[in-house]
Amino acid sequence: QVQLVESGGGLVQPGGSLRLSCAASGFTFSSYVMRWYRQAPGKERELVATITGGGGGSTNYADSVRGRFIISRDNAKNTVYLQMNTLKSEDTAVYYCNAVRTGWPRTYDYWGQGTQVTVSS
Repeated sequence: QVQLVESGGGLVQPGGSLRLSCAASGFTFSSYVMRWYRQAPGKERELVATITGGGGGSTNYADSVRGRFIISRDNAKNTVYLQMNTLKSEDTAVYYCNAVRTGWPRTYDYWGQGTQVTVSS
C-alpha cells in the first residue's frame, strides 16, 4: 500500500512560520522526486517546490516562495518537509505532497490527501 500523509498545517498569522511534513510508505522513497503543490480556492493547483532523490538533492522553487520556503528530505525517515517562513495571506491553500518516478513500463505518480494552511490575522 502506497501512502503519502501530510501533516503540520494549521492557522498562522502573517509573518509566521509552519513546517509541513509528508510521511511516505509503500515505495522506494529515495528513488522518487518529491514535490509540494498547493491549491487555493478559485485557483489552479501550482507547483511550490521540488527536491530530487539523491543525497545532495537539488531543489527548485516557485518564484512566489523562493527565499521564504525550504524543501528538504530525510530518506532514512521516508519524509519530505516544507519549511514555510514569512508567511503571507496569499500562501493560504491546501498543500499536497507528490512523489514521481519516471520508469518503465510506466511513470509512478503518487499524491497525498493534502493539509490546510491558513494565513490570517
